[in-house]
Amino acid sequence: MTTAADLAIVLDTEGTVKSVITNPLNPTLGRLDHWKERDIREFMAEDSLSKLETQLDAYRRGQKAKVDAIEVNHYDNANWEFPIRYTLHKTGNPNIILMLGRDLRPIAELQHRLVKAQLALEKDYETHRDYETRYRVLMEEARDAFVLVEVASGRILDLNTSAAQVLGAEADALVGGTFSQEFDGRRRGEFIEGLVLAAGDETVGQVQVRSRRSRMDVTIHPTVFRAAGDRILLCRIDAAEAATAVAADLGQILSGLYREGPDAMVFTDLHGTIRSANDPFLSLTDAGQLSDVKGKSLGEFLARGSVDLKVLTDNAARHGKMRLYSTRLEGSFGSQLSVEISATHMTGASGQGFAFVLRDTSRLEVIREPGAAVPAAPVGAAPISDDAMRNVMDLVGSAPLKDIVSATTDVVEKMCIETAVELTNNNRVAAAEMLGLSRQSLYVKLRKYGLLSKNDPAD
Repeated sequence: MTTAADLAIVLDTEGTVKSVITNPLNPTLGRLDHWKERDIREFMAEDSLSKLETQLDAYRRGQKAKVDAIEVNHYDNANWEFPIRYTLHKTGNPNIILMLGRDLRPIAELQHRLVKAQLALEKDYETHRDYETRYRVLMEEARDAFVLVEVASGRILDLNTSAAQVLGAEADALVGGTFSQEFDGRRRGEFIEGLVLAAGDETVGQVQVRSRRSRMDVTIHPTVFRAAGDRILLCRIDAAEAATAVAADLGQILSGLYREGPDAMVFTDLHGTIRSANDPFLSLTDAGQLSDVKGKSLGEFLARGSVDLKVLTDNAARHGKMRLYSTRLEGSFGSQLSVEISATHMTGASGQGFAFVLRDTSRLEVIREPGAAVPAAPVGAAPISDDAMRNVMDLVGSAPLKDIVSATTDVVEKMCIETAVELTNNNRVAAAEMLGLSRQSLYVKLRKYGLLSKNDPAD
């Protein structure tokens, strides 16, 4: 009997346990000898009592229960629970019942694991849907045309609407098709291999092809990555016609800004020779027409000539651009006005050079005169404000140093000298000319502020 069940209980029709035997092959049930001569209801969960009462009541009336087996939950004195499935059997004594039980804990544990696995799958499914939604939105909202291609088969896995328009077909019709068939004169193996090689070669990085359906010349920019062990090609497709249209539109906008803008614009070569200038620049220099300035050095129109030009070009060449350099612009007939110049180092198919934007700041001189720009701070007074310090920096190159120093402290004088030396890339002659000093006076002040050892110890 012990091998036919995990637990065998003999009890009377009132529910008193007469005997209890556990299967020695299932030691996890422990010893249940303390159940003897006690009511079995003491060791059962409340939700299981009704099942037991129905069976006992049927046996007391001498009838057969409607069900042959019941599943109940037991509690013992250690307050731990275990489910049992019982089958009830009659004995020779009508008041005695034999209950043979099977331990349901392994099944319950399996069900618990199944539920956890199901919850994990549902969570993963929701996460997958979340990423799928994000992926779809990104693909459709992207302005560029994107196609995903499986390297092994060369077939299209997915593409966005922009790519379908470039290839000249509906997206649904293209998915699953061979990518190489969408282009003229391309064999699948060679084409896919060429895309993979282009993706790994930074010097190439692209493949030029012609769409078979739309008859458009396109450029493919491939990227290789792995997903679930498979190699995938992400191909960004640029249509030559679209790129040309965008470039033409942008060129038209920039041309309009050059012609109609309020600021003077000048384009020079690497030596500062003027290639082109707009009407505002001609107006600032009192030039009648472009031919009056074209071919001349921009330095001819700057107050300090080659010094100003070299500062602008050297800094723009080193850093790519230089903002708000203050100086004075000389017209064709000797007139001068204060300007702020921004310089940009340009590189392109037409060659290298510089672009200058000049803005007339002569109206600001009424507000910011050199002799009264920054009032002198008395001994013990608060330090000079940030706005005042910025005004002093703006004056470097547009006013002699003696006018600046007369209204500032030694700290500002040192700052101005450091700025001039930095702008001229430690060219002492150019810095002295920019500051309106002789070379000897500049060296005296460099020694005064300990800047010789910081820059160049040689006199």
